[in-house]
Amino acid sequence: MSKRLSWPGRLWRVAATAIAFFTFGIGGLVLGIVVFPLLNLLVRSPERRGHWARGFIGTLFRLFIGWMRLLGLVTYELHGLERLRRQGLLVLANHPTLIDVVFLIGLVPNANCVVKSTLATHPCTRGPVRATGYICNNSGSDLLQNCVDALTAGGNLIIFPEGTRTRPGQTLTMQRGAAQIAVRAALDITPVHIHCEPLGLYKGQPWWRVAEQPLHFSIRVAEDMPTAPFLEATGGEASLAARRLTEHLVRYFSRNLNNQNLISGSHASAGERNQGVANLGTPAGGPES
Repeated sequence: MSKRLSWPGRLWRVAATAIAFFTFGIGGLVLGIVVFPLLNLLVRSPERRGHWARGFIGTLFRLFIGWMRLLGLVTYELHGLERLRRQGLLVLANHPTLIDVVFLIGLVPNANCVVKSTLATHPCTRGPVRATGYICNNSGSDLLQNCVDALTAGGNLIIFPEGTRTRPGQTLTMQRGAAQIAVRAALDITPVHIHCEPLGLYKGQPWWRVAEQPLHFSIRVAEDMPTAPFLEATGGEASLAARRLTEHLVRYFSRNLNNQNLISGSHASAGERNQGVANLGTPAGGPES
């Protein structure tokens, strides 16, 4: 059983968490007020500007993860990242914590993603969201087509099919949009399994309710999941294929979450965690040795 934190230790972890959130918020403001307006002046092409902005955000997110590690808030291990060294990937992941997207955007090169529409108006995030061309989830009937267009243009798209963070103890549910995008774009899926122990920053948890120890993230990129068999099995009926694919994704991620819970019984060694830190230095990380 892990030793309980002393009162000074808990106070430091709360303070470190506040520092991390403050850093993130101030960084977003500076980007929106200074960096991206300057980028708009220097780079006239919207496509090039978006590509540069996404690359810049990816670099900053990797630095932010390093900052959280330095503060003693997180450790991590990374597996299968060589599978992210491609273009036109549809990356689907489970969503246990608030910072899952920070890890994925830091790891996936030229990453686009679907974000809540409120982020496009929030003072700390609207600058990055608009500059990068991230797709807002309030685009209505254009949402699916915008996602398909981003993929066919060679970009990588990150989606959390659950639509929001998982609540502990709840059955995994997924929206059908991710499967519809995969079917429409005729793309295989690159699944990413995220496990966090002890679980923290989950939906409904106050930010100041800190864990007794650093959150340890295990991020595993699995082999591609082909989508063509679902279309073939439904006679080319895209809507039915998307529904069957969604059902399969729920079973697939639920099964792997159970497996990860078993794996987490033995934490990675300090050497493995340091290897993960080294791998985070490039957009696609590096293969585990």
